[in-house]
Amino acid sequence: MSRRQLVDAGLTPTMIQTRLARGQLVPLHRGVYALGHRRLARFGFWTAAVLAAGPDAALSHRDAAALHGLLSLERARIDVTSPRRMASTARIDAHDRRALPADERTAIAGIPVTTVERTLVDLGEVVPAHRLRKALAEAERMRAADAHRLAAAMERTRGRRGGGHAALTAALAELRRHGPQRTRSEAEDLFLDLVIEHRLARPRMNMLVDGAEVDAVWPAQRVAVEVDGAAYHWTDDARERDRRKSNRLAAAGWRVLRFDWWEVSEPPRRAAVAAALRAAGIPHE
Repeated sequence: MSRRQLVDAGLTPTMIQTRLARGQLVPLHRGVYALGHRRLARFGFWTAAVLAAGPDAALSHRDAAALHGLLSLERARIDVTSPRRMASTARIDAHDRRALPADERTAIAGIPVTTVERTLVDLGEVVPAHRLRKALAEAERMRAADAHRLAAAMERTRGRRGGGHAALTAALAELRRHGPQRTRSEAEDLFLDLVIEHRLARPRMNMLVDGAEVDAVWPAQRVAVEVDGAAYHWTDDARERDRRKSNRLAAAGWRVLRFDWWEVSEPPRRAAVAAALRAAGIPHE
């Protein structure tokens, strides 16, 4: 709750101070408190951040994308857009300092948040290309974005510093040309980004081959790629399943390549992955 809400509920400054001293109110941000403890769900922390940013603030950027179901979260700090002058803190990244148009704001579970279209525009400034493509593909899959509203949001924010608009324009062109790609992990997103970066022909992602789902497939070249994410394939059972799958694919005439998280995520090693794909016969786009 905000201090304003507590005052509106009838608490005096002395009563608020007493409850703080007793631990009945726990400070989260300046002028924003939790009741009795900090063990809040993500929605509670989102609500607190928007309250801290003041009237007409909204959850935005990466956290808006998470609330809309477009991206998973990878950090603890929370993005908010607020029309008032507000410095970022250890817990909040403050953006814009301009009022959001009414048609670029909505609410989910009572939390003010930027619309899907405005969120996609904002994401271009703060996430790498593969994460932006992931969000666009998810919005397309969910049929959550309107092309006209997206164009309007881009026009309103034209002239911003940075390469956000250029990144979004490139991601939209990629989506129109190749359609949304179905990926299941950050490692697959990074692998697809590598393919695009090196201008190789696009694979089919998560395609069924001889009854097994394969991370990336080039059917014409009979090349199958498996990408091991940082959190997967560490148990003996998982490694045995991977080995059996690779053997089945090889027996069926597929060339099987396997790359790990570090190979697809670390820049010096990504070039070696691209070279291995070219050596396996993957053509340029």
